[in-house]
Amino acid sequence: MRSVQAAMSSLVERLWYGSKRPLVFLAPLSWLYRSITEGRRRAAWEARDVSLPVPVIVVGNITAGGTGKSPLTAWLVAELATAGWRPVILSRGYGGNSGKYPLEVTAATSPDEAGDEPVMLALGTGCPVVVDPQRRRAADYALKNDLGNLLICDDGLQHYKLPRDLELSVFDGQRGIGNGALIPVGPLREPVSRLSSVDFVIVNGKDLSEQPLESFVGIEHPDIYSMVLEPATLVQLKTGAFRSVEDLKGKRVRAVAGIGNPVRFFDTLRVLGAVVTEAAFPDHHRFRPEDLEADEEELIVMTAKDAVKCQQFAPENAWSLVVEARLPDQFREAFLARVRQCSEPLTS
Repeated sequence: MRSVQAAMSSLVERLWYGSKRPLVFLAPLSWLYRSITEGRRRAAWEARDVSLPVPVIVVGNITAGGTGKSPLTAWLVAELATAGWRPVILSRGYGGNSGKYPLEVTAATSPDEAGDEPVMLALGTGCPVVVDPQRRRAADYALKNDLGNLLICDDGLQHYKLPRDLELSVFDGQRGIGNGALIPVGPLREPVSRLSSVDFVIVNGKDLSEQPLESFVGIEHPDIYSMVLEPATLVQLKTGAFRSVEDLKGKRVRAVAGIGNPVRFFDTLRVLGAVVTEAAFPDHHRFRPEDLEADEEELIVMTAKDAVKCQQFAPENAWSLVVEARLPDQFREAFLARVRQCSEPLTS
C-alpha cells in the first residue's frame, strides 16, 4: 500500500510539477474547470455580505497540495497576539466529520471530528479555532461569542462568501506553479493572474532575505516574501517529552507523512542527518496502529499535523518534529501595518 501511495505521489510530481504538460489532452476539462470556478467566484462575490466588523485575513494558495499555510497561520497568529490583537482561526476542517457546525475546537476535540490541522493549530497557538465548511457561519459564531477581535482563515482563498480585508497566497518554493496549467492538466486552482488581487505572496523554502523578492518563477508582485520552516524540537507522542533535533544525526528514522508534500518533510530529516526510510501516505490520512510499525532500532518521526491523529496508539519510539516559521522583519512590519490600516475604517 505504501509503495502504491508513494508511486501515485511521484506520478503527480511528474505530471504537474515538471516543465511539460503530459496531460494537455485534458485541456477541455481545464477550460471547463476555469469556467465553473470563475462563475462561482463571481456569484459568491456579488452575493457577499457587507464587510465584517473586525479585520478578516485569508491565508491560502492557488495550487493544489501542501504549501505551508498552517505554519504561516500559526506565525501570523503569534505576531498578531504580540501586537495586541485577539485572533480567532477559522477552518474548513478538512478530513473531519462533526455532527454539528460551527465547532469550537478544544484540547479534547478529536481530529476525526474537527480535522487534523484545526486541532494542531488549537494546540500549537492556544487561540480559539472554529471549524465550519461555511466559513462565514464560523465567522458569525466567533463574533457572537466574542472569541476575538480579528479573524484569520486558514486555507480559504477560494471561499469567496467570506468577506476579507487581506489575502496571502503561499507557494512551495520548490514546486512553484508547476507546469502553469489549471487542474487537471496542472496544479493551479486559479490562474496566475489571480495573484494581482492578493496583498502578499509568501514563498515557503526560499532563502530568507530582509528584502522582498523581485519575482518568483516569473510572477511579478510588489510584496513577495520568503518563509523558512525551521526544525525546533522533537516531541514524544506518548509522554510529551522533548528531545533535541540534533539527536537525529546518524539515527535510522522511519519518516511518516500524510501531508500534501511529504518530500519536503523527508528532505528536512535528511538535512538533520537522519538515515531516512520514507513512509508516505495521502494528505489528511487517517492513521492506524499498523501504519506506525518500525524496526526496534528505528525512530518513527512525523509532522505535528499527523501526530495529533496518532497520540492514542503511538508506540514509545514515535516522535513529532515541531517546526517554526521564520519570516523577514520587513514582512512583519508591512503585514501589521496593513492590518492596522484595514482596521481603521472599522473602528472610526
